[in-house]
Amino acid sequence: ELTQQMFDPKNMMAASDFRNGRYLTCSAIFRGKVAMKDVEDQMRNVQNKNSSYFVEWIPNNVQTALCSIPPRGLKMSSTFVGNSTAIQELFKRVGEQFTAMFRRKAFLHWYTGEGMDEMEFTEAEFNMN
Repeated sequence: ELTQQMFDPKNMMAASDFRNGRYLTCSAIFRGKVAMKDVEDQMRNVQNKNSSYFVEWIPNNVQTALCSIPPRGLKMSSTFVGNSTAIQELFKRVGEQFTAMFRRKAFLHWYTGEGMDEMEFTEAEFNMN
């Protein structure tokens, strides 16, 4: 169940849906009394069921780790870190918000007042696109 929850978009800290991209690599860290074989089997099952969401040109792109000491007050927990191309959604959204704010010169005075040049923002926007 923890393995399924790790891949649930509701449990992601970034507002992007991994189903709109592909994982390059990922790491799953489990804490608690569980056999490493069970962890690896579960991760392999998830990867096989969702093979279209993992790139095929990086072999062994899922790392698993296990700490047998559970967190205080819990029987078991897991942490998932994934490197997915779906992050482009977030970058696009932030870029659009930046462009809208920069066009209005919103908050720009805080940065120019500290010595930054407006051209640095123009360059950053260009580099993002």
